[in-house]
Amino acid sequence: MELKIIFDKDSVNMKFSTGWGFSCLVGKHILFDTGEKAEYLFNNLIGMDIDTADIKTVVISHHHWDHTNGLWELLKKKSGIKVYACPNFSSEFKDKVREFQGKLIETEKFTKLSDNVFVTGEIAGNYKDSYIAEQALVVENKDDIIVITGCSHPGILRIMEKVNEKFPKKRIKLVFGGFHLMDKDKREVNIIAEKLKNMGVEKVGPTHCTGYDAQMIFKEYYGRKFISVKVGQIYNV
Repeated sequence: MELKIIFDKDSVNMKFSTGWGFSCLVGKHILFDTGEKAEYLFNNLIGMDIDTADIKTVVISHHHWDHTNGLWELLKKKSGIKVYACPNFSSEFKDKVREFQGKLIETEKFTKLSDNVFVTGEIAGNYKDSYIAEQALVVENKDDIIVITGCSHPGILRIMEKVNEKFPKKRIKLVFGGFHLMDKDKREVNIIAEKLKNMGVEKVGPTHCTGYDAQMIFKEYYGRKFISVKVGQIYNV
């Protein structure tokens, strides 16, 4: 299976649009998040020779604009796409999915999307002193798992604890996406990086909202097993 980075703040070359938010194509049919603008999303899909007609499912990690804004144009182009959302996403988001003729599926618990792709279901998070619902995506292989995060508002450690509960015997090959550590001090980030390593996370690719200083701390901890995630990259898993 291929994982293709569709949107983020950095890219492999100038033909791709970059900005705030995240998007990753899992296999041919599952899109995880949709970035900050439809224009950017579609430019990058075209640039990676991806046919939007193949996208059958969209997983939204959380309902912030920089993860959802590409969704509506995608639904305009292809009605009937399955949209996996947390139960506590806003009613405005849910109504808009239905308005654009998407098939809304609310994921309270761990949910299987395909033979080896899952969403964690809703995990409670906090953003600006308010509750926020978020979910992550898990790709299962024979011996290991890969975890993709949107912003990790519940905390990357909490997300990984939930994943470990579901896959206690699986090696954690890679975790990448937003870790949302921009506002954390270096001491706390060091603790988080150390705990992830102690949990058995072999490789990390913190990006988007992680913050540059936090990324450098992870790079120091992981060395050659630190991955610089950029739009245009393809990972074979």
